[in-house]
Amino acid sequence: MKTIKEILNYVEKHKLYPDLKIVDGKIKPKIKVEKKDVLMFSSNNYLGLSTRSEVINSAINAIKKYGVGASGSRMLSGNLKIHRDFEKKIAKFKKGEDAIVWPSGYAANVGIITAIMNPLKVRPSDFLKRKNIILSDELNHASIIDGCRMSKQKTVIYKHCDVDDLEKKLKKYKNRRKMVVTDSVFSMDGDIAPLNKIVPLCKKYNAILMIDEAHATGVLGETGRGACEYFNLKVGEDVDIVMGTCSKALGATGGFAVGKKFLIDYLRISSRSYIFSTAMTPAASASLIATIEVIEKEPEIIKKMWRNAEYLRSAFQELGFNTFASETQIIPVFIGPDDKAIKIAEELFKEGIFAPCVRWPAVEKNKARIRFTVTADHTKEEIDFLLGKMEKLGKKFNIIK
Repeated sequence: MKTIKEILNYVEKHKLYPDLKIVDGKIKPKIKVEKKDVLMFSSNNYLGLSTRSEVINSAINAIKKYGVGASGSRMLSGNLKIHRDFEKKIAKFKKGEDAIVWPSGYAANVGIITAIMNPLKVRPSDFLKRKNIILSDELNHASIIDGCRMSKQKTVIYKHCDVDDLEKKLKKYKNRRKMVVTDSVFSMDGDIAPLNKIVPLCKKYNAILMIDEAHATGVLGETGRGACEYFNLKVGEDVDIVMGTCSKALGATGGFAVGKKFLIDYLRISSRSYIFSTAMTPAASASLIATIEVIEKEPEIIKKMWRNAEYLRSAFQELGFNTFASETQIIPVFIGPDDKAIKIAEELFKEGIFAPCVRWPAVEKNKARIRFTVTADHTKEEIDFLLGKMEKLGKKFNIIK
């Protein structure tokens, strides 16, 4: 306990403890945070669907029918019809053969990677096989990193979106069983993995390919089906495992995997985070079904989000801000030193904008940024208000001239 207290003292002394402000109400562009009215520019509710009346009503109806919780794991009493209905819905939406869902995206990534890369041993020869190799993009999400660690297999990091470096490492381990795993949209920089180049490499070197669609589902592609639609790839053939979360554009909670039926069948008996977790809530499954139906009926909300994102990003760049390699709804603005980023985030809040800074250990030291996200519900006036405040603060803190 002494060690824990020493760590906390260090964190508090160096202002590393996060400023956990309390939001009171629905996550919309205009919110109330600690009794202050502010504009929300850090939400993952990209399409504004978590507050849509038909989505909310679907969740309420599910609670009335099933109750608040599933009351058990999927392997026991918690295998509700509404869960299977959502699995069929997301599989069809993603154009895969079948799907499996977890209570969270974190549980999904950990459960998939450990099950695939540390497969069940059912034959004597399985105990004599060489260890597997995981090739992971250096900017992958923490849940992927933890899944790699928990698999107890060798993990090789390749340079961010660098297909030449990836091929070099695939070639080095060409005789090993291997998996390449990457975010499709990266959560901190807002750029897109070059899957059109990664897929041929995985086929050439016989590597399993897994993508994390947390920030791509509902966003990428003409109809929001994600990176496979965006790059014209086939689920289960070009990309073996399509993982995603239900907590971003889909507006609820949970994680899923879509792929060939045999793969999904295997994950049901091998993913420990699936087997030993209580199933997702009935309300989450019901709301997710409703969310996908809205996306299918109203593809214009995706176009609205993209218009807002492109407008904000272009305006930031014209003002002289560094937005990294952003090409999506995630638009980081480079600040640099952690203390400066903290001050700018505090000033923004005073000015009526909620956009916490991202700093070490979430990103490298001296690479702090304000990670702005834009949604389909933001108006041009709200975005212009943000731009005006950022221009003022950018000049005050010598970020722009």
